[in-house]
Amino acid sequence: MKWGSIAFSLLIIVGLACNKSAAPSKVINWSGNTFTENGYTLNWKSNDVTFAVGLKRQLIETFFIIYPKLVKEFNANSAKTVLFEIDTAYKGVAATSGTKVVYNPKWFENNPRDIDVVTHEVMHIVQSYPTYNPWWLVEGIADYVRFKYGVANAEGGWSLPAVTANHKYDNGYRITARFLVWCEHRKPGCVKAFDSALSSNTYNANLWKAILDKTIDDLWSEYLASPAI
Repeated sequence: MKWGSIAFSLLIIVGLACNKSAAPSKVINWSGNTFTENGYTLNWKSNDVTFAVGLKRQLIETFFIIYPKLVKEFNANSAKTVLFEIDTAYKGVAATSGTKVVYNPKWFENNPRDIDVVTHEVMHIVQSYPTYNPWWLVEGIADYVRFKYGVANAEGGWSLPAVTANHKYDNGYRITARFLVWCEHRKPGCVKAFDSALSSNTYNANLWKAILDKTIDDLWSEYLASPAI
């Protein structure tokens, strides 16, 4: 697998170190399969013998930087042990089930700088909602978290999209995430309120008006008219 330039590797290392938390000091044996830091354990499984050790290290470092922050911010009862699996048979980008995240090594071969796939996926572990509905808000919150906490979004070529007339709040992922950023500016704490409602299975459409004083459709109309964030 090709892995970018030395300059980019240095940029990631500096970015990780400057993201309000130092890279985990006790994670040394990068060829191993179990890594523990500050009460968290990450198990590693891979059937791709060509997966770059340098990339493996960056994915693991990102986990130890991001995951404890998200646990503290959103769900203190989140699992302390997580599995990352690199699976050549998986054809998506990444998927989370329970406490396991499966990654497609081909994605990283073609997009070696997209480290913050980790950030999005481990937020799903933290979410651990009793139901996936509404899916667009679940995925929107995960991408909102990637936008807010990601360690290398710009380097990975990831950003929130410009707003177009074809967008809708229930498109999910980055489109919904951008709307949530706008809503958060309007009412700080609203994303955590939605997350809490999803966690307790009490979310409904009326919550938007209860939290932001307007229906989601009215908010979306205002957003389209003035989408700056």
